[in-house]
Amino acid sequence: MRQIGFSVFVLLLFAGLASAQVPTSGNVFFGYSFYNTDLSSIDRANTNGWEASVEGKIIPWVGMVADFDSHYGSQNFPECIPVSGTSCAVSTFNASVTEHNFLFGPRVSFSVGRFRPFGEALFGGAHVDAGSAGSNTSFATALGGGLDYKIIRPLAWRFQGDYVQTRFFSTTQNNVRLSTGLELRF
Repeated sequence: MRQIGFSVFVLLLFAGLASAQVPTSGNVFFGYSFYNTDLSSIDRANTNGWEASVEGKIIPWVGMVADFDSHYGSQNFPECIPVSGTSCAVSTFNASVTEHNFLFGPRVSFSVGRFRPFGEALFGGAHVDAGSAGSNTSFATALGGGLDYKIIRPLAWRFQGDYVQTRFFSTTQNNVRLSTGLELRF
């Protein structure tokens, strides 16, 4: 009986300590996202989509972020058309492209009146589906920042820009992501 009582006491103690570790503030963001990518060696593509993130504060000026986005558009890819023997004529074809990024990492921010500038370093993965050009999954990183403008106490408008690097099809892509939308603070 003493062991059961002690076990219950220890469980309640650890539950209390664990609840003290839950972030007491944070935010949720959802908005429009513009993405400029160099998936192909021919040219860069402009795609449109959405971005969503959730941030939980560890300390008042540092939070942990989970960031997800999806972008849609089309891209020109090179194509080799056999001419004679081993030579080929290079042509291009256009393929629909869908890219998803899932990134996690720290965000540093501080408030100045109605404004809250922030900087972030995010790491994770990305997946691209380029139709007949193929699909691939790779490691992804994002470095950037933004500015939140408080509209009313729980609601803000966000402007954000990130440099996103992916490594699809064994080459490195240097991408730019610009996002804007609503942020709900809690």
